[in-house]
Amino acid sequence: MAERGPTGVRRAALCGAGGALLLVAASVLVPLLTGWDVRERADEIAGVPPLHGYLDVKVGPGTPLAVLVGAMAVMIGPAVAERLGWRRLLVVSWVVSLAWLLGLALVDGASGLSRVLGNRHEYLPTARAVASVPDLLASYVEHIPYTSPDNWPTHVAGHPPGMLLFFVLLVRLGLGGDLAAGVVVTVVAATLPAAVLVTVRALGREDLARRAAPYLVVTPAAVFLAVSADAVVAAVVAWGLAALALASRDSLRAGWPWAVAAGLLLGYAVQMSYGMPLAGLLALAVLGANHRWWPVPVAALAALAVDLVFAALGFSWRAALPVLRERYWDGIAAERPAAYWLWADLGALLLSGGLLLGSAVGAAWAARRSEPVVALVAGGALLAVLAADATLMSKAEVERIWLPFMPWLTLGLAVLPAPWHRPALAVQVLTALVVQHLLYTTW
Repeated sequence: MAERGPTGVRRAALCGAGGALLLVAASVLVPLLTGWDVRERADEIAGVPPLHGYLDVKVGPGTPLAVLVGAMAVMIGPAVAERLGWRRLLVVSWVVSLAWLLGLALVDGASGLSRVLGNRHEYLPTARAVASVPDLLASYVEHIPYTSPDNWPTHVAGHPPGMLLFFVLLVRLGLGGDLAAGVVVTVVAATLPAAVLVTVRALGREDLARRAAPYLVVTPAAVFLAVSADAVVAAVVAWGLAALALASRDSLRAGWPWAVAAGLLLGYAVQMSYGMPLAGLLALAVLGANHRWWPVPVAALAALAVDLVFAALGFSWRAALPVLRERYWDGIAAERPAAYWLWADLGALLLSGGLLLGSAVGAAWAARRSEPVVALVAGGALLAVLAADATLMSKAEVERIWLPFMPWLTLGLAVLPAPWHRPALAVQVLTALVVQHLLYTTW
C-alpha cells in the first residue's frame, strides 16, 4: 500500500524527480553516445534530441526581463498568490505570465515573436491566401495528401481547419503580420494560468489554486507557448474546462449556459487538433472532481453543433483523419524511429514542462486520498499524454504538441511539502532560462 502523509508525498516526489532526470538524460545521451540517427531527414541540421532544435548559446534583449520575472516569482510569488484578492490574482497571473512569455521569446530579439509563425510550414502564409472560407472548407481534405498538386504545408495538413481559421481571422482583422500575429498568440497563451485557476476554484479548491498559481505562471513551457499555435489550442481547451467546472458546481437550471460554452470551446478545440478528443479525459476528471454529470449531454450537444457546422460547410473531421494518417506515414513518421520516440517523447515533455513534472505526478499519486482533485486532473492529463504517445502520431515535437496537457500536470506541484515550494519554483525557472539561452528551439 502506498505510504500516506507528508513523508509519502516527499518520497513519491523524489522518486518522480529521479525517474524524470534519468529519462531526460537517456533521451539526450542515447543518440549522442550511440550515433543513433533519430532525425526526420538525413540532411536535417544536427540537433539536440529529444527537442526540435540545436545548440545556440546566446543572451538577448529579453534576458533581463525573463531573469527579473523568474527571480521575483521565486522570491515573492507564493506570498502574493496567497494574499491577493481573487480577481486581482487572475489579472496578475495573466500580466506576469505575459511578461514571462515575452521575456523568454525576446531572448532571440523581435524574431523570437515573428519567425515561427512566418515559417512556410506554418498557418499564416496559407491564411493570407484564403479568399473564401466556404471554399477552403469544402476543398480542405483534398489538399492534405502529398499527391495533391497543391498540398497543404506541414502544419495546415496536420490539423483540422479550426486552427487555420483562427489565423484567417487575424488576417481579416489586420493582424496577419508575422510580429502582430505572434503578439496575439502570446497574449492568448498568457491566459492559460487564469483558466486553470478558475477551474480549480470552481472545483472547490481555491487554496489549491493559489498554491499552484506561481508554478503555472512561470512554467518552463513558456519557451514553447510563446508564438506557438498549439498554445492557442491549449488556451481554448483550458477555458473550455473552466466553463465545464463552473457548470458542474451548479444545477442544470443555473449552470446550463456554462455547459453550452464548454461544449462550444471543447468542440472547437477538436476542430483545431486531431489529438484534442483526448481532452475528454480531462473533462471527465473535472466532472468527477465535482461529482456532477448533468453537463455531459448539454456540452456534448454543443460540441456536436460545432462539428455539424463544419460538416455543413464541407469539412468532415472523420473523413480527414485517415487521409492525414496516410500522409503522416508517407513522410515524417516513416523516418522517425518509434523505438526511440515512444519513450523520448516523454523526455521532451519533461524538458518543456520542467523536470519537476515527474515530482508533480509522484506527489499527485501519493496524495490521491487527501487531494483527490489534483489526482483526478493530473491523472487525466497523464492518461491523455500516454494515449497520445501510444498512437505513434506524436513522434517528436511534443514540446509544443502536448502543451494543452502540461498545465494540468503542473497542478501536482501544488501538493509538494511547503518547504519545497521556493526551491521547486527555482528549478522550474532555471529550466526555462537554460533551455531558452542554450538552445535554438524551432517552435
